[in-house]
Amino acid sequence: MKLSTMQTFLFDMDGTVYLENQLFPGVLEFFDFLREHGRRFYFLTNNSSRHALFYATKLQKLGLHWCTPSHIITSGEACIFHLRKRNPRARIFLLGTKDLEMEFLRAGFTLVQDHPDFVVLGFDKTLTYQKLDRACAFIREGIPFFATHPDFACPGEDRPILDMGCIIKAIEAFTGRLPQIFGKPYPEMIEYALWRTGGKKETMAMVGDRLYTDIAMGKKAGITSILVLTGETKEEDLATSSWQPDFVFPSLKELHQALAKEMSNL
Repeated sequence: MKLSTMQTFLFDMDGTVYLENQLFPGVLEFFDFLREHGRRFYFLTNNSSRHALFYATKLQKLGLHWCTPSHIITSGEACIFHLRKRNPRARIFLLGTKDLEMEFLRAGFTLVQDHPDFVVLGFDKTLTYQKLDRACAFIREGIPFFATHPDFACPGEDRPILDMGCIIKAIEAFTGRLPQIFGKPYPEMIEYALWRTGGKKETMAMVGDRLYTDIAMGKKAGITSILVLTGETKEEDLATSSWQPDFVFPSLKELHQALAKEMSNL
């Protein structure tokens, strides 16, 4: 397995590309290199509360001025992709923000308060007791239900904030049921990425800073996995992890150097 054979790169964002709204050193040069050499790349997020334009705008403000919504893949989009295969005209009871509601409506689904075909759980900062109770009632009736991602915490401006995984646990406690989940670390997100990008498993790589999400997803999906040590995972964590990446680099800067060296020898 060689880095130079990779044609499509999928990047986690926070902890991989930037931290606290600051790009890591060498990031701009790395993406300029990928663009110059015709490599495709996309940014993945489990946060389904925002649409792709929000993340593209954020990356533009950080210095990636060429970034557009076409570079962004969200767990909400992955969820929509898989649900459309099940029932493209489904009636859905959705726990989600206005941004997520708009994505589902654009995809052709009908959002309803009664008699849904599916219950869908997204990262919902507008969640109320009434919405949660109604979702549980449908789930107890046996309505199929799904979640965009399993994260327990989401990075906030000054502290982590409660995320979808906590809501899933609350629903499980009351209904005894768990949803099918489409975001990291589940391979369904890579299935969507393959369809969306037209890439191939053998030439696609997942780059991230977390062993149990980014690397686990890459392994489960059968694509190359690349760990960077700029975020949550430290080098000593590798010794005890069941998820072992194919490559490990201190940061994207060193990944750039290794890729450039390989390509110069072709």
